[in-house]
Amino acid sequence: MSVTSHADLMDEVYRHQRHVYDLTREYYLLGRDHLIRSLEAGDGRVLEIGCGTGRNLIDAARTNPAARLYGIDISSEMLRTARAKVMKAGLGGRIRLARGDATAFDPTTLFGQERFERIFLSYTLSIIPDWPAALAQALALLAPGGRLHIVDFGEQHGLPPAFRRMFFAWLRKFHVTPIEDPTTRVAGVIASSGGTCRARSMFRGYAWYGVASRD
Repeated sequence: MSVTSHADLMDEVYRHQRHVYDLTREYYLLGRDHLIRSLEAGDGRVLEIGCGTGRNLIDAARTNPAARLYGIDISSEMLRTARAKVMKAGLGGRIRLARGDATAFDPTTLFGQERFERIFLSYTLSIIPDWPAALAQALALLAPGGRLHIVDFGEQHGLPPAFRRMFFAWLRKFHVTPIEDPTTRVAGVIASSGGTCRARSMFRGYAWYGVASRD
């Protein structure tokens, strides 16, 4: 799928969903708050890839009051909501947003920044067709000593099979495809890009969480 067609698809998916996204996702995008609490960004630069409605960036800004925050998303519809929420939160001076494809964007052009001390992807990889390219891009943008934090859907092998089948069918309606054997495969992609990753399953396999760094 081309970048343009994927962007159009995401705009179509979220054109109306963006208005209720945060209300509905609060109950099943588990692990996001753990990720935000774990950033410990200090006064560093924080980038969210796939920032959606801006919910995570706003929470990260409040949790890390000295940090500078940036977010990209491929959906212009989601960014409309994100910009409005950021301004309403009074964080327009600390959070900058731009449209960009997770697999190929230039942060220098978008934000005037080459590297970031913290980068995170929250339930983003499972909706990106070429998720290994997105991981490689994120790792390449880490500043020395920086960390990449990831949370996403797991394979849910610890949950009842009927629930798993029903839930995965529901996710497909939104073009979400959980990565098979995510902790192993993600660590492999990161290793091939010159980094290391510690990843673990959460909530009986419902989700997984990983932290990566460059060698």
